[in-house]
Amino acid sequence: MASGNYTVNNVDSFIITGFDHLQNQKLLGFLILITYMLILLGNGINLCIILTDRHLHKPMYILICNLAVVDIMYSSTCSTTMISVLLAEIKTVSYYSCISRMFFYHLGDFTECMALTLMAIDRLLAIRLPLRYHSIVTNLRTFILIFLTWLIGFTALGFLTSVADSLPYCQPVMRFVFCGYASMVRAACVDAEPYFTPSTILGMLALCGQFPFIMCTYGVLAYSVTKLSNNASRKQMINTYLSHLIVLFSFYAPKLVTYLLTQIGVVLTFTEKNALLIIASIVPPLINPTVYCTRTKEIRKRLVGVFFYKKIVPNH
Repeated sequence: MASGNYTVNNVDSFIITGFDHLQNQKLLGFLILITYMLILLGNGINLCIILTDRHLHKPMYILICNLAVVDIMYSSTCSTTMISVLLAEIKTVSYYSCISRMFFYHLGDFTECMALTLMAIDRLLAIRLPLRYHSIVTNLRTFILIFLTWLIGFTALGFLTSVADSLPYCQPVMRFVFCGYASMVRAACVDAEPYFTPSTILGMLALCGQFPFIMCTYGVLAYSVTKLSNNASRKQMINTYLSHLIVLFSFYAPKLVTYLLTQIGVVLTFTEKNALLIIASIVPPLINPTVYCTRTKEIRKRLVGVFFYKKIVPNH
């Protein structure tokens, strides 16, 4: 808590103090900056390749585009704040900037969960119902499902943001590393625990609902792989399976670690919480485009064609 006296609801900015105890702040800031630039580059390349190649205008690649947009939004809302604090040494964030960043950060978190769920369903239908897949999963239906996930996200996070906006703030110090729902509630002059119920419900829906469902779909996929007699088809399915598993665990692993540690009674310090928060916020958006660039044959071939293009002269 700050030592000064502040009037309730008179806070027009917050001071980010989550990095104050660190010795090498510039080094961490530089690493986050490089990571953020790679996130923008990787996801931007995926978007450009898919959007400019009409052969890739298919449901699976539309879902990859959606994930790339989510990753850019998700990482931008937190990375820009951390880079500003660590490298530019600007620790003050205005109230409205903070609450808007909180909204888009958690919207990115929510829509990423939904995006991974849609991708799992898409792969399940493609492998279990290959003959009916193209009649069931169309571009239009894919766009509608993506729109619905964003609509649900806007509604849920709009409610969460209204809760944070209604709280009385009487001190501007924020002990976290960027503006999130937890950091804003902790900065409010209220008993924080009751206000964590809405965010806990959303978190439990992801960990206890979507994550087990996605794992079940991949269990079905793994069983389908064992039934294939064609080695080429089996190899292709294994590549697809591993790609999705890498993306899935890069996103859910930090959440699972935090949840499991909390359940067994381990009390995390603010430093440990902030470290897990940083990993959860910038590692998945970095891994996702890398995985899809290197393990998706069509994107890989197009990327190779862009950088190693050779003009073919016809024989006369």
